[in-house]
Amino acid sequence: MSRLRIRLRRSLIGHPSDQKSTARILGLSRINRTVVRPDNAAIRGMVRKLHHLVSVEEIEEETNTDEVPDAHR
Repeated sequence: MSRLRIRLRRSLIGHPSDQKSTARILGLSRINRTVVRPDNAAIRGMVRKLHHLVSVEEIEEETNTDEVPDAHR
């Protein structure tokens, strides 16, 4: 499963409130803030709405089967 690395490149100042709220939902609050989100239709739609403000990079999720999960503390 692939994931998207999304970085806010431009300021949200002066942009419509729906774009500001979309950025907030994605977790982008400041310039150069980077988040990793799953690659699905909903996230792609949000990125398309902010295409002029963000940069997007597709990354492959690494699966490491050698690691054992930590026990609850």
